[in-house]
Amino acid sequence: MDPDLLRRLHRDLADHYDEELELELEDRTFEELEGRPQPDDEERAWRHRYFRELLRLQGELVKLQNWVVATGHKVVIIFEGRDAAGKGGVIKRITQRLNPRVCRVAALPAPNDRERTQWYFQRYVSHLPAAGEMVLFDRSWYNRAGVERVMGFCTDDQYEEFFRSVPEFEKMLVRSGIQLIKYWFSITDDEQNIRFLGRIHDPLKQWKLSPMDLESRRRWEDYTRAKEVMLDRTHIPEAPWWVVQAVDKKRARLNCIDHLLQQMPYVDTEPPMVVLPQRERHEDYARHPVPESMMVPEKY
Repeated sequence: MDPDLLRRLHRDLADHYDEELELELEDRTFEELEGRPQPDDEERAWRHRYFRELLRLQGELVKLQNWVVATGHKVVIIFEGRDAAGKGGVIKRITQRLNPRVCRVAALPAPNDRERTQWYFQRYVSHLPAAGEMVLFDRSWYNRAGVERVMGFCTDDQYEEFFRSVPEFEKMLVRSGIQLIKYWFSITDDEQNIRFLGRIHDPLKQWKLSPMDLESRRRWEDYTRAKEVMLDRTHIPEAPWWVVQAVDKKRARLNCIDHLLQQMPYVDTEPPMVVLPQRERHEDYARHPVPESMMVPEKY
């Protein structure tokens, strides 16, 4: 292969993997970037291992994706947990190298006036997968058992009806051929406090803190009670809960992705061979110049 072409391919590959470094920067505060001491040998070794393992697991996720498409499997993965528990971080790492047409994220906003009059599960149903698709719910119908219960957004009757309905709803999904996997990301009181402080003092993360998030901090014990009731009343054989210890973000990501891969009997499917065709060239074609006024200034 031409040495210049090989060098350009290597550079493109390095740019691709730099995406993970950019994601890691999102998880660190300015104070850490500017003032923290250099990592010792043990920490440096762990970070190297983390990146190696993450890339390996992401390679397995690509194999899983290909198997899902080839077999027409349907998967729903629910991510629940307290605010700042790391749900978004693991979802980013799962989807980072996958085809968004196969693996997509559903992160629904608060229901509008019309949706509040519908059957409770109705707005979630439209996001369920067809054959050969994976859908990751960044929060889900379990909002009713958590934030709606704690903040008083539902009545006692609606709350009890949810617990009567959700096991039957999930059993129905499973009977229809959808595999349902549910994760709860668990962090400590102290860890959430630290992560909230990090968001408050980092201008790039302040948007992540809503008034509801701040109120959830005050009502830690109320959310704990709601979580305990939820896990107890919705942990069913057809769709059990899996708890991810998430105080250490990197370990939580690796553990969750590794566990997810074990939930499906995927195999490495042989992809079709891709042959790059030769570009057609025509003597009568001349490329039109782009006016300078349309060009984006090259400042970098």
